[in-house]
Amino acid sequence: MAEGKTESPGPKKCGPYISSVTSQSVNMVIRGVMLFFIGVFLALVLNLLQIQRNVTLFPPDGVTSIFSSAWWVPPCCGTASAVIGLLYPCIDRHLGEPHKFKREWSSVMRCVAVFVGINHASAKVDFDNNFQFSLTLAALSVGLWWTFDRSRSGFGLGVGIAFLATVVTQLLVYNGVYQYTSPDFLYVRSWLPCIFFAGGITMGNIGRQLAMYECKVIPEKSHQE
Repeated sequence: MAEGKTESPGPKKCGPYISSVTSQSVNMVIRGVMLFFIGVFLALVLNLLQIQRNVTLFPPDGVTSIFSSAWWVPPCCGTASAVIGLLYPCIDRHLGEPHKFKREWSSVMRCVAVFVGINHASAKVDFDNNFQFSLTLAALSVGLWWTFDRSRSGFGLGVGIAFLATVVTQLLVYNGVYQYTSPDFLYVRSWLPCIFFAGGITMGNIGRQLAMYECKVIPEKSHQE
């Protein structure tokens, strides 16, 4: 009489599809957290330049001791940075046009340096004509895109981010959350969209670079006895 073999139930293994989805989700969370803290750091540093030059003014009751900024500025900028940094590589994959132009960290660091320089110029440089100053910053912002991006999706997302962020800023200033000194574009400064455009390109490049380190799951082969 043949005896049947009884195998002890082992640990349940996830299939390659489930493992891939889990790894991609964890990787996206890690990248999102990194982008959030990068955005918070840049917001604190760059906002300090604007406050020192009295470009932006916050109500006294809403200012905290951290770089004399309002408490809601760093988390809002960090969240926006995470969304932008995750959106850029997703759009690239959706369009089937992987971004391969200058994909190294040295290029990303130079892009960040140029963005900080554009923001520094907006706070330090005084032009007699605000329109000419805005055109100068617009040329610098487009030059940043041409030097470090050159993708149609990057340019389109940068313009969309600049438009949306400018509208939100106009609403915040209109409702008295904070204000700009010497506004010349409704309630804000006319060069503000250029800063948002350059910031979107910069965070997009950081997000694309981080996306290169996604975990690759190798499907396990099933052995049949």
